Amino acid sequence: MDNLDGGVDVNLFDAISKRACKIGVIGLGHVGTTVAGVFANQGFTVLGCDLIRSVVKSINSRNLKLLEPKLAEIINNTVKSGKLWATTDAIDVAKSSDVIIICVQTPVDKQDRADLSFLRCACEVVGHTLVNGKLVIIESSVPPGTTMKMSAILESVSGLTCGKEFWLSYCPERLSPGNSFRDFINNDKIIGGLDPQSTQLASHLFRQVVKGKIFLTDSLTAEIMKLAENTFRDVNIAFANELALICEHYGADVQEVIKLANTHPRVRIHHPGCVGGPCLPKDPYLLLSQIGPNNFKSNIVVDARRLNDYMPNHITKLTINALREAGKSVENSKIVIFGTAYKGEVKEARNSPAGKVIHKLMSLRGKVVVYDPYCNESFGARKAGDLMEAARGADCILILTDHKEFSKLELPRIKALMKENPILVDGRRIINPVEAKSQGFIYVAIGYGADLKQ
Repeated sequence: MDNLDGGVDVNLFDAISKRACKIGVIGLGHVGTTVAGVFANQGFTVLGCDLIRSVVKSINSRNLKLLEPKLAEIINNTVKSGKLWATTDAIDVAKSSDVIIICVQTPVDKQDRADLSFLRCACEVVGHTLVNGKLVIIESSVPPGTTMKMSAILESVSGLTCGKEFWLSYCPERLSPGNSFRDFINNDKIIGGLDPQSTQLASHLFRQVVKGKIFLTDSLTAEIMKLAENTFRDVNIAFANELALICEHYGADVQEVIKLANTHPRVRIHHPGCVGGPCLPKDPYLLLSQIGPNNFKSNIVVDARRLNDYMPNHITKLTINALREAGKSVENSKIVIFGTAYKGEVKEARNSPAGKVIHKLMSLRGKVVVYDPYCNESFGARKAGDLMEAARGADCILILTDHKEFSKLELPRIKALMKENPILVDGRRIINPVEAKSQGFIYVAIGYGADLKQ
């Protein structure tokens, strides 16, 4: 595909090959920061833009603090070398760049509808600066058909024609927080151009930095593919959660059930638990967002999402029941939450299940204290300075994030700090039940049947 097809801008193609083009990245969240760092590290000059001044300042001052040391080091080094610079001026970034990569957020509202206002705004800014021969790439997760709609905005504002005077492709991110640099380099990349020339230019660009395979398709297919990846994971987790509820009813351990089921060569059940973060709770709704009420009704995707949304309530019920069985009440108990981040080894609390659990326990007048080694969010509860401070005088410890620190708890030491009949609610299944019970804990967990707790 590196051979030039008719209509491709030869100057831009050559500039990409020589690392002579400037790349603008709009939106410096997790994805945008990774994109900017990877391209700058490969010798491209990168201009980044974000409206949050503290983000821009931390990048330019080389004081970026990430839980991914490799990426932080790359960002700081490329800023020092002059290959990367950040600003709040989106117009300047778009005007100065030959390639513009848009990585803005695309959340859902309270009615689970896609909010594309950030993306539309970014495309309007880019449209005002477009000139012949520029390549625009959208990395944000979007509902099917969005790239085509954004092309109309770009054409309307710029007066130029997509596929002839500028190029547009949808190239979704496939990153995992904590491993984003490695994932960007090594994972396969999907390129969905609005036309063959846009596809070829975007493919040529990513071939400069990606070691994984590159697959070419159209923008609509790429959009659906991205959402299908996360929706599959969400549905699989929902099955695991329903299986966990079934195991609780029968008195079985869902972990053992899944471990044995996964020995089958064609079975791969995910782990049960709460689902949070910026992607999995959102992408199923993006996938269905363009399907009207007169079309087919989705049962699998919607029901799976509802079951996963229910799981924080289930963990709360397990906690309340455990307190009651121990002769305690929520109102008079100190309940310690280990982890407010949405997943292990990250500091982000967006859509974290901990929020729902904490708010419910506090509404019942529980004395809720939180500890998270990475995340600053407390959801209104009191924050403890360290793990042992949090555990002191606690009636119940509830693990909601699978940080590595929590999987290595010194159970005897923690129990000595807690009140009588100490309760351990393992919302992530990272503690050995036999060990916890042998240390004198009342152990409760998702998918851990009632008969096993005796």
